[in-house]
Amino acid sequence: MWKAVVLFLIVMAVLAMFGKLGWLGRTVMPKTKIPRSRPCPDCGRIISDKQRCGCQTGKK
Repeated sequence: MWKAVVLFLIVMAVLAMFGKLGWLGRTVMPKTKIPRSRPCPDCGRIISDKQRCGCQTGKK
């Protein structure tokens, strides 16, 4: 029983090392631009590029 547990842990450690190197399961990520969010200069709240902050429109 102990041999099976030790063998399982060794196999998992080897797979983890391969995963860190990126050899297994490598996917190609699309190079799309992700819009960055920025803080509001007045209140510091995070806003996206196409929205206005609630403090600038009079809403809180």
